[in-house]
Amino acid sequence: MKKTVKVVAAILENEQEEILCALRSPNMTLPNLWEFPGGKVEKDEDIYSALEREILEELACKVEAQELFNDHTHEYDTFIINLIAIKCRLVKGTPTASEHSKLIWLKRENLNSLKWAAADVPAVEQLMNE
Repeated sequence: MKKTVKVVAAILENEQEEILCALRSPNMTLPNLWEFPGGKVEKDEDIYSALEREILEELACKVEAQELFNDHTHEYDTFIINLIAIKCRLVKGTPTASEHSKLIWLKRENLNSLKWAAADVPAVEQLMNE
């Protein structure tokens, strides 16, 4: 049986109404694909705290999780991912890539110019239709 991984992802928007997109580095699973930054939810952790913790660890900035945006389950070849995208706002600091190859801010209408990880696509489409 494939393992299901529960993951939270941040939908972070700046004052120019651009969305933060993160490029997975070559040594990560699903290398060189774009995603919304975030990570695994630990046992007994709520999704909002998990997101705030992961963003602090991955991007060295503080966000406040606001509302559930998109909840989607995607089956990859070797595992299943339940990706929970959450809208959040930047409280302190500037997002800085440590695990990712690159971070960029993009307007909604340009999001489909990137090559996204499959699990992130429904959230991308929902943002473009907002």
